[in-house]
Amino acid sequence: MSGAGGGRGCGSRVPQRAPWNLVAATAALCLVSATSVWTAGAAPMSREEKQKLGNQVLEMFDHAYGNYMEHAYPADELMPLTCRGRVRGQEPSRGDVDDALGKFSLTLIDSLDTLVVLNKTKEFEDAVRKVLRDVNLDNDVVVSVFETNIRVLGGLLGGHSLAIMLKEKGEYMQWYNDELLQMAKQLGYKLLPAFNTTSGLPYPRINLKFGIRKPEARTGTETDTCTACAGTLILEFAALSRFTGATIFEEYARKALDFLWEKRQRSSNLVGVTINIHTGDWVRKDSGVGAGIDSYYEYLLKAYVLLGDDSFLERFNTHYDAIMRYISQPPLLLDVHIHKPMLNARTWMDALLAFFPGLQVLKGDIRPAIETHEMLYQVIKKHNFLPEAFTTDFRVHWAQHPLRPEFAESTYFLYKATGDPYYLEVGKTLIENLNKYARVPCGFAAMKDVRTGSHEDRMDSFFLAEMFKYLYLLFADKEDIIFDIEDYIFTTEAHLLPLWLSTTNQSISKKNTTSDYTELDDSNFDWTCPNTQILFPNDPLYAQSIREPLKNVVDKSCPRGIIRVREESFRSGAKPPLRARDFMATNPEHLEILKKMGVSLIHLKDGRVQLVQHAIQAASSIDAEDGLRFMQEMIELSSQQQKEQQLPPRAVQIVSHPFFGRVVLTAGPAQFGLDLSKHKETRGFVASSKPYNGCSELTNPEAVMGKIALIQRGQCMFAEKARNIQNAGAIGGIVIDDNEGSSSDTAPLFQMAGDGKDTDDIKIPMLFLFSKEGSIILDAIREYEEVEVLLSDKAKDRDPDMENEEQPSSENDFQNQSAEQMASGSQEVDLVDEESPEEGSSNSHPDSSPADRDSAAGGPPSEQNSHPTGSPEPTRLDGECTDLDNQLEQQSDTEEDSNPNVSWGKKVQPIDSILADWNEDIEAFEMMEKDEL
Repeated sequence: MSGAGGGRGCGSRVPQRAPWNLVAATAALCLVSATSVWTAGAAPMSREEKQKLGNQVLEMFDHAYGNYMEHAYPADELMPLTCRGRVRGQEPSRGDVDDALGKFSLTLIDSLDTLVVLNKTKEFEDAVRKVLRDVNLDNDVVVSVFETNIRVLGGLLGGHSLAIMLKEKGEYMQWYNDELLQMAKQLGYKLLPAFNTTSGLPYPRINLKFGIRKPEARTGTETDTCTACAGTLILEFAALSRFTGATIFEEYARKALDFLWEKRQRSSNLVGVTINIHTGDWVRKDSGVGAGIDSYYEYLLKAYVLLGDDSFLERFNTHYDAIMRYISQPPLLLDVHIHKPMLNARTWMDALLAFFPGLQVLKGDIRPAIETHEMLYQVIKKHNFLPEAFTTDFRVHWAQHPLRPEFAESTYFLYKATGDPYYLEVGKTLIENLNKYARVPCGFAAMKDVRTGSHEDRMDSFFLAEMFKYLYLLFADKEDIIFDIEDYIFTTEAHLLPLWLSTTNQSISKKNTTSDYTELDDSNFDWTCPNTQILFPNDPLYAQSIREPLKNVVDKSCPRGIIRVREESFRSGAKPPLRARDFMATNPEHLEILKKMGVSLIHLKDGRVQLVQHAIQAASSIDAEDGLRFMQEMIELSSQQQKEQQLPPRAVQIVSHPFFGRVVLTAGPAQFGLDLSKHKETRGFVASSKPYNGCSELTNPEAVMGKIALIQRGQCMFAEKARNIQNAGAIGGIVIDDNEGSSSDTAPLFQMAGDGKDTDDIKIPMLFLFSKEGSIILDAIREYEEVEVLLSDKAKDRDPDMENEEQPSSENDFQNQSAEQMASGSQEVDLVDEESPEEGSSNSHPDSSPADRDSAAGGPPSEQNSHPTGSPEPTRLDGECTDLDNQLEQQSDTEEDSNPNVSWGKKVQPIDSILADWNEDIEAFEMMEKDEL
C-alpha cells in the first residue's frame, strides 16, 4: 500500500467539487508545507548522512537486482540461498503464494519503475528492452487475478508512465512507442474473463492462456474471494482505460467496487474478509484493516485522488468512521465481527496492517497513525523484523517475515507529513537490520523465523518493487529525483500512475452510485484535508509527545492498560465480565457466571474438563455475547498453553569462510540431549559419520571426534543415532532427512522423539534438517574440507573479525476455527492438564497462503502446531486448522524410518561460480562495516 506523493492527505481544506487541477495543486503543496513544521524533537540528520544512507539503499538494490538478473532471470523470482531462479512447477508447491508466478519474469516487471526512481535510467531502458523481447503473457498457467493485476499490470503501467516521461525529457527512451502499454492492454484483456460472474466480482484465479471454466483452464470452480482481491483493481484498470481509451476495464473494476459497497454490513458499515462471488454472501465475517481487506480501503481513497469521483471519498469516509469506532484500539488495530462490532474476532494482528498508518497520513488523521506506527516500531526493535502476526501482548504468533515493505512505506509517509527526523532514524534501523540479518551472498533472504534468525529461500518481487523505493525516497531530497514524485500516485505495489489521468478519456459516467450513507459526525470530514496548524498545534514536539507513552509498550509483560475492554463500554458501571484467564473451575461464583452466559461445565471420565456453550440458554443477548467471547478467549488460552509447551525451532548457522554466519538454516529440535535454549550454543566443524545412518558403532570415530556429526535419517531411532555419535566423541549431531527434496519451506518441522527409554545419558545437542537445507551443508563439504557451523536456539550476529581472519587453506574453497466456525448456537472446548510432549511436530511457520501479499482470500496462513500426545486438538480461530493426520504421520516417522538411501541434494549451479560472486559481496560488506553500517 502507499499513497500519492502529495494527495489529499493534508493541507488546507479543499471543496469537495473543486476543479481537479486545483485539487492536485493543493495536494502537491500540502506535504511541502507540512515538512517545514518539524524543526525540533529529534536531532536533525545532516545532508551528508542522508546522502550516505541513500547511497547505501542504492547498493542494496544493486545487490538484490543484480543477483536476480545474474542467477534467476528470466524466472519469476530469485531463490537467494541456492542462487537460482524460482520457476513454477519446478519447485515444490508453496500453495497459493505460487499463484503470483506466471512465467512472465515477475521480478523484472515489478522493478521497472523502481529503476527510474533510483535514477538508474540506463538500466531501466535495458530492462524495458528485455521485457519486450523475452516476456510472454500467453502461458498455460493459473495465476492470481489480484497478484497479476497489482504486480504485472501495475508494473507495466508504471513502466509505461515513466517511459513516456523520460521520452519527453529527450535523453532516454527516444525509441519507445507505447510497447509496454500494448502489453498491459493484452494482459488486461486476458484478465477480463475472470469478471464473468453474476455479481461482477472476479474469480480469484485465471489461466493466462485458456481463461476460465474451460477444461484446459483448470480453474473457474472457486466460489469465494477476498474483499481486497476484488476491491484492488480500480487504479490499474482505470489507468489502463484512461491510457488506451478502452473503457471496459474501468467499467468492470467499478462494478466490482459497487457490489462490495452494497454488500457492506449496514449497521456497522464494515466488510468481511471473504465473500461468495456468486451470491454476495459473506463467508468470513470478521473485519479488520489487515490481510484480506487492507487494499480495498486503500483503493477507495486513492480512486478519489486519481479519478476525482466524490463517491469514492464518501465511501472511504463511511468505512473509516467504522474502523475508528470499532477496530481502532490505539495503538492496536484488532479484528471484529461485522455483525457484532463490539466483539473482537481475534487477539492478534497481522503484519499487513502496517500499511494503515500511511493511509491515515493520506487521509490526514495523523495522531493515530503516529501511535500505531510507534507500536509497530517497538515490535520491530524487539524482533529485528515485524513478525507475520503477533498477539495483543506483543508475543510472536507467526514467526515468518517475507521482507514486507508496508512498515517502510508508512515510515516514508509519516516523514513526509511531519518532517520529523525521528523517522529517518527509523529508516536507518530498517537498513541496518536488512543488511545484518537478511543479506546473503545472492541477494536478501526472507526470514523463516524472526526468533531464531533462520532464512527462507525466497526473495519476493515486491521487495524490489516497494522496499527500496520507499527507503530511497525517505532519504532523498527533491533534487535527487529526476522527476517530480508529487505528480504521481502510488498503487498498492508502489507503482507510479500520473495524476493527469484524471482528466484523460473521461468517458466513464461520474454518477454517484453511492447510496444509504450513515449519518456521520461532521468532525469525520474535517480530516479530509486538514490544515497543518491543526495537525501540529504550535508544538514542535507534537509527534514525540504522542510516541513517548508507547516507548516501552512492547516490553511490558501485560499491557492491558492500552487495550479497551469492550464490555465495559456498553455496560457502564456493571461488573466486568469473567475473563478466561481468571476462570477457576472450583469457584462457585465463576460457575454461576458461566451458567448465566449459557456455558456448561462437564467433567469427563479421563479427568478433563469440557466447556459447552448454548447461546439460547443464556440469560440475555448480552450474556450470550459474553459467553461467546469467553469461549473464544478460552480457546486461545488453551492453544497458547500448548504452544508454550512446545520446543521452538533451532538454527544451524554456517560460520566458516565464505559464509561467515550469513546463511542460517531452520532446524528441528530434539526432545533429548543438550537444550540449546538453556545452554551456550555448540560450535564446531562438521564431519559425516560412517555408517552414514549412524545406527551402529561408528567406524570412523577419529573423523567425528570433537566435531558435529552428520547422520542420515532412517533405519533406527533418533536417540540410538545420538548415542552412537556421542560414544565416538562427537560434540553434537545433525540428522539430515533422507527424503530427497524435502524442505522446511513446504513441510512442518517436528521434534525428534526419544526411544521410550531414559535419554538422560544423551548430553550432546541434536538437530534435524530437511533434505534441502541439509544439502547446503553437504555441498559445502564437497567443496571444502572444513565447514564450521553453530548450533543454537537463535542465529548469532556475524563476527566481523572472523571475516578478516586468514582462513585455513583446503583443497577447495567453498562456499518458510474462524470465529464464524463457532456457531452462536453451540460450541465447546476441552481444557486439558498440561503435559510435556513426548512426540509431535514443531513448526516455526506454515506455508504461505494468499495472505502472503497485500491481501489474501483466506487471510494470513494457517499455523501448524504440535500438541502433547494424548491431548485433544484445540479448536482454532480465524480459519486456522491443525492437520492431525500429518502429526500422526510425523510421530510415526520419529519412531522409525526404513529408507536407507542417501540424498545429497541437487547441485543446480557450480559452487565455484557462486564463490566469485560471494567474494565480491564479502569485500563490499567489509567496506560497509568500515562505514559503521
